[in-house]
Amino acid sequence: MLAVTWVDKTGNGLWNTTSALYFIYVAGLSLVEVGTLVSVAAAVGVAGAPLAGRFADRVPLVRLLVAFQLLRAGAAIALFLSDGFAALLVCAALGSFGDRSANVLTKLYAARVGGPQRVRYQAVVRTAANAGWAVGGLVAAAVLSLGVPHAYEALLVGDALSFAAAAALTLRCGEPPSPRVTVAGSGSGPAAYRPASPWRDRGYLAYVATDTVLYLHDSLFQVGLSLWTVHATDAPEGLVPLLTVLNSGMVVALQVPLSRLAAGSAACRRLLLPLAAVFTAGGLAMAASVADGPWLASAALLLAAAVFTVGEILHATVSWELSVALAPAGAQGAYVGVHGLAGSVQRSAGPLAVTAAIAAGPAGWALFGAVIGATCLVQYRLVRDRLAQSPPAGALDAAPSASTGS
Repeated sequence: MLAVTWVDKTGNGLWNTTSALYFIYVAGLSLVEVGTLVSVAAAVGVAGAPLAGRFADRVPLVRLLVAFQLLRAGAAIALFLSDGFAALLVCAALGSFGDRSANVLTKLYAARVGGPQRVRYQAVVRTAANAGWAVGGLVAAAVLSLGVPHAYEALLVGDALSFAAAAALTLRCGEPPSPRVTVAGSGSGPAAYRPASPWRDRGYLAYVATDTVLYLHDSLFQVGLSLWTVHATDAPEGLVPLLTVLNSGMVVALQVPLSRLAAGSAACRRLLLPLAAVFTAGGLAMAASVADGPWLASAALLLAAAVFTVGEILHATVSWELSVALAPAGAQGAYVGVHGLAGSVQRSAGPLAVTAAIAAGPAGWALFGAVIGATCLVQYRLVRDRLAQSPPAGALDAAPSASTGS
């Protein structure tokens, strides 16, 4: 599965770094059409995580993951063959749906295979993912800089091939143990367990809502740092790609070592306290980047990128563990699928929050960091009672069936 993740994210790196340019220079769309296409596709993708999670409680996980990877490959090829805004919109929406579905299924696979070591397993998976992203981005940059004929089309086809290769590699993976809960009823035999619904679990939905806010660090790196650097600071434009390299390099180097701080659900909850301070400090560093002169501005931006990257690493570890630990074992797929909405919704709403921070100036960034930090404290309080009441994830799998027969 590590090879699957690396191949998958390498394809993402090839395409996602150049997709907007493809739609403008190859497909001939206007800026408004590109913005509409990206927004609608992201909105459709929101449905992927909960639906895939629900299916994962009923269908073998490996087969399901292969199906969604093939959907992504097909959507990419269809995008390559399509012309016109409507056709491109449908293909992009299908690709976004498949992408969000595959993400949550990969997470479920890791959670089931990793078992008690799932935090460390997640750290290794995330390291492979970031390495793949970096390789894909570097290849895309090299292809474009060398002026390869039909470069954008080649990158899109490479993206499709990466998904097909990931599907082939997934077929070689064993099916992980699936949580199952059965309760014996009175009379002739066991009655099927009806899994809990995450949509009726207000505590879990509140946790997902707070995690959506914590995911705003993603929009900072995707949108905020580059726009703020160019439009509001004295730092040189050439610093922007270096900030991205710093982020990727730190994640690859530190994700596994820092995962040792999160040995279990209780430790992950405790990490929310220093995480609040990290995000608050990151917002203050962004605010300080308006300092006069390129050196001071660059130093503040590098500090902000480093601090927010530490926050990203810690949050990824905490979010991974708590999303599984707070879910009933018999409905793990449905719950983790709903948690996937946190990242999906943030992809749509996050750029708006980051744009608002940019418009507000230094005070906006200080508030941005403070709001995420305060949300960490809210989540710390929110999950306390839930963790005390919940059995360890997977505990129900091994529990004997309860008999109520006479």
